[in-house]
Amino acid sequence: MQVESTPVQGVLIVTPKKHGDERGFFSETFKYSQLAAHGVGHGWLQDNHSMSGKRGTVRGLHFQAPPRAQAKLIRVVSGAILDVAVDIRKGSPTYGRHVAIELSSDNWRQLYVPVGMAHGFCTLSDRVEVLYKTSDEYAPEAEGGVLWCDAALGINWPVSRSEATVNARDAAWQTLAELDSPFAFGG
Repeated sequence: MQVESTPVQGVLIVTPKKHGDERGFFSETFKYSQLAAHGVGHGWLQDNHSMSGKRGTVRGLHFQAPPRAQAKLIRVVSGAILDVAVDIRKGSPTYGRHVAIELSSDNWRQLYVPVGMAHGFCTLSDRVEVLYKTSDEYAPEAEGGVLWCDAALGINWPVSRSEATVNARDAAWQTLAELDSPFAFGG
């Protein structure tokens, strides 16, 4: 398993090894000891599986506030996405900056998103399936978000606002400038 740092502290790119032969392949997609060696030492409490039917579907940018904050480990098992993590930790030297990376069933990469990030993705193909682990269970009373198309974020989304398929909740989140972030850097 290869683990790479990104310009936003705590966000990691994880690429599991695939071992192939005439039968297909085998891959350890999660290994606690290898992630713990890179500072990811919490347990996972919930697995989620989402399916998006068409290219240009946007989900996010979501977070859960403390004490129900979630770290995530995202991977794609069918299709491709542009996966995005935005630093919303007050006092962070990278506050408001983001990491955007293509995750696909072909490149086999995963993105580790630590607590204190708003997370979302846009599908790059039709029929995309995403699996992700979370460090806490879903708690609707703790959910929050940042408007995915907030120009101040500088995210180069593969679709325009008018082309994207977005649900009403995600289209109504506040901008980063309006957000009173519940996260503090280092806390």
